Amino acid sequence: MAPLRLSLACWDYDRVKAIEDGRVRPEGIELTFLNLRVEETFFRQLRYKEFDISELSLSSYVLTLNDPEPPFIALPVFPSRMFRHQSIYVNLKAGIHSPSDLAGRRVGTPEFQMTAPVWQRGILEDEYGLNYDSPQYFTGNVEPSTTERTEKVPLQLAETVKIQPIPKGKCLAQMLADGEIDALESATAPSTFGTHPDVGRLFPNAKEVEQDYFKRTGIFPIMHVIAVKRSVLRENPWVARSLTKAFASSLEYAYEAIHARGALRYILPWMQFHVEETQAALCSEGNDKWWQDGLTPQNIRTLDKFLEYSFKQGLAKKKWEVKELFAPGSLDAFVL
Repeated sequence: MAPLRLSLACWDYDRVKAIEDGRVRPEGIELTFLNLRVEETFFRQLRYKEFDISELSLSSYVLTLNDPEPPFIALPVFPSRMFRHQSIYVNLKAGIHSPSDLAGRRVGTPEFQMTAPVWQRGILEDEYGLNYDSPQYFTGNVEPSTTERTEKVPLQLAETVKIQPIPKGKCLAQMLADGEIDALESATAPSTFGTHPDVGRLFPNAKEVEQDYFKRTGIFPIMHVIAVKRSVLRENPWVARSLTKAFASSLEYAYEAIHARGALRYILPWMQFHVEETQAALCSEGNDKWWQDGLTPQNIRTLDKFLEYSFKQGLAKKKWEVKELFAPGSLDAFVL
């Protein structure tokens, strides 16, 4: 039987590179790999549903579950994870010395529903007592753009949330430098960080703060999932297991590459020491892999916390259970 032809839109991360270049081929599937940056993938998939399979923002994916007939279902594959204390920026003249000082302040965020700010608001509330609805939020482009940035998914937020778009022609990076906003919660660093003397991090020692956060909570925030059109799985339910196994194999190639020592695979001269430091900070005894897919206890804890934040912040219509997010056929792909 001829293989099933499917399209996959995803950035070419090291953990999916073996799928892109063909070293790993999902059984029974002929994939067309579309190497797209995440913003383009998210916009095209959420707006037009162009791809059979795609990387998706965890937050946006969870919001699609609010639909009467959700268009996608996820695999327990997490192509993007990132600690987010490091990407909260402040105007250094605004008198913000601790997270609690953000109460009542003007905080920029590209989109309220973006995964990174959902994590940031939740962490600031859990860890520092800053109610998620206490700042005044301003949404829009981080950098100058000819198009206005709007929420990719319609929102119905609580009346206590104070939120408004920034004026046309403005961008959050420059507004932060000019003192028009006091802080920025984002996924990307604003161009004014490192180039303008008044822009710095809320947590200057972010690395130490993030390592302490992980040590206490066991949470390595998940940013993105791989999502499949439900229409594809209705006709071919086996696809979920095949794809999940392929992503697991591709992840092993990524580990193999960073452990290579005969010559440097990447332009990082102290890669070995960085790997050792990461293992020491994030790995438990007997486990040398800090980036894992599937519903491991750590991943369940991480996803459950995000689902708590999404519901509490008025985004998800209910507090979803972790297993409700994923295609059943994908959950047994890790059972050998």
